[in-house]
Amino acid sequence: MKKWIIIVLAALVTLTFTLSNRTVAEANGTARNLDEIKESGKVIIGVFSDKKPFGYVDENGEYQGYDIYFGNRLAEELGVEVEYVAVDPASRVEYLETAKVDIILANFTVTEERKEKVDFALPYMKVSLGIVSPEGAVITDVEALNGKTLIVAKGTTADIYFTENYPEVTLQKYDQYSDAYGALLDGRGDAFSTDNTEVLAWAIENPGFTVGVESFGNLDTIAPAVQQGNTELLDWLNETIVALGEEEFFHKNYEETLAPAYGDAADADSIVVEGGEVD
Repeated sequence: MKKWIIIVLAALVTLTFTLSNRTVAEANGTARNLDEIKESGKVIIGVFSDKKPFGYVDENGEYQGYDIYFGNRLAEELGVEVEYVAVDPASRVEYLETAKVDIILANFTVTEERKEKVDFALPYMKVSLGIVSPEGAVITDVEALNGKTLIVAKGTTADIYFTENYPEVTLQKYDQYSDAYGALLDGRGDAFSTDNTEVLAWAIENPGFTVGVESFGNLDTIAPAVQQGNTELLDWLNETIVALGEEEFFHKNYEETLAPAYGDAADADSIVVEGGEVD
């Protein structure tokens, strides 16, 4: 009996330490460093829950996708469990600034504006923008959107790009990707724009829609992000990404998570970045 009491008390102490570690970090907005993450036994990663095939929740309630595959490997390298926290495009910076998560792996495009608020590690993907629209009224040129309604997710690269460059385009903004795609399916907008890697996969799964503009805007990179100043965790991420490149980890990730969605419509080298080096 005494032995069981000791075991229970030890478990409670461990749980209390873990919760207090996380609670204090969130309360003062200070990110946990590498040692604190390891001591807690858990890394907290912000991901999308509705952006298939990159980050989504399957029919069994489990997180799946390209970013999840990467997140699982990061946890393995740290020797800890992983807790995924659902974020939307506009909340990614906030969740880092308030220490709600340790790392963001949510198709986070590197931009100069975002660099002022978070620290990006080396990239693991490259991407540009694309436009998907109904087959009966395909948008084949960005200029054709003038005077039309374009659906975007708030805070995304597409939102920023069209706000800055195409004031003649009416933007219909949604917090969640699932809501944005629902609006397109319901005909509430003429087209939807986001990363070309995503609209391509979505169009394949949704007959009646086509990607009329496969690539426009800048060729950008996608990278993990941490709270500004969390140098120890940032350095560890960079070292890990370089090491994973030596085993072509992200090509394996592509084959497991993206190839089933794209089929012959895309190839790994057009999306994957190994070792943080963009071709």
